[in-house]
Amino acid sequence: MKVDQYLPAGSVTEAPTYARWAESLGFDGLFTAETGHDPFLPIAAAAGHTTSLDYGTAIAVAFARSPMTVAYTAWDLAEATNGRFLLGLGTQIRAHIVRRFNMPWSSPGPRMREYIAALRAIWASWQGGDPLAFEGDFYEFKLMTPFFSPAPMEHSQIPVYIAGVGEYMCRVAGETADGFHVHPFHTLRYLDEIVKPNMEAGAAASGRSLDDVTLVGSAIVITGHTEEEVAASRAAAKLQIAFYASTPAYRGILDLHGWDFGPELTAMSKRGDWMAMGNVVPDEVVDEVTVTAPLDTLGAAVRTKYDGRFDRVGFYFSDAVLPGHPPIVSINDEEWSALVAGVHG
Repeated sequence: MKVDQYLPAGSVTEAPTYARWAESLGFDGLFTAETGHDPFLPIAAAAGHTTSLDYGTAIAVAFARSPMTVAYTAWDLAEATNGRFLLGLGTQIRAHIVRRFNMPWSSPGPRMREYIAALRAIWASWQGGDPLAFEGDFYEFKLMTPFFSPAPMEHSQIPVYIAGVGEYMCRVAGETADGFHVHPFHTLRYLDEIVKPNMEAGAAASGRSLDDVTLVGSAIVITGHTEEEVAASRAAAKLQIAFYASTPAYRGILDLHGWDFGPELTAMSKRGDWMAMGNVVPDEVVDEVTVTAPLDTLGAAVRTKYDGRFDRVGFYFSDAVLPGHPPIVSINDEEWSALVAGVHG
């Protein structure tokens, strides 16, 4: 199982230093997110500063961009990283696509399937020189001249990962994607009863197997050096879980387990009662969703939980859910190395 780190929100200029740090501690990959910054630019800044680190977007919002613009960016990053770029795409939800990005929204599952096909058609045209002739229900690309076509390159088979939470997107991942980002808000039962069977069904429909898809996840962790840090870490994790559980898009996980507190959390979020939401989440839910262990055994605990389920895993600390709050658990380089080694086994 590979171990990934996530680039914290910050300046693009900090990305090279952070990437070198992650590689020096044994991390296998560095992922960026689309939150307050563009997810691609930090990778471009850091690409030439490491030799073995994979880079990926986890995720870039697909429907905010044309497949053509993403194709160019991914092509350049694949070349800049010497083939170590993993293009991770997500749909986002309708409100953000329509009201934040002012882009059209329609049938996210089928559209994502076609989006991936369009990307691969564009890349194949650049690599092989054949005319671009892609026509689907959502996208049509039929013009590509030599002036606008990048030169062929060694790393033209760019892995495309997608993210999702529902059964349909799991099937799309199995059918056509190279990897699938599992949402941090998950349980083992959700992985075993929803994610894996639907990915297998999608893979079988296209003549593939689950072995053709890399499963990527992050573990919400509760840890600390002291009992006080562990307690604070647990409180932050409960608040993070509450935020996710308040969103109707993630309600399927609650329904699977028979957890009925989702509507209450949704109502609290609409009232702006954010900081009290963690009190609604039962302790047994926290135990199902998180990995809880002392810092010196946390890496091994993550491996024990996800070995045979995830191919790549990262540590998800819930500090970010507390705006302006200093890190609950300060981890030095030696401790980070031990965490990575624990997952590697």
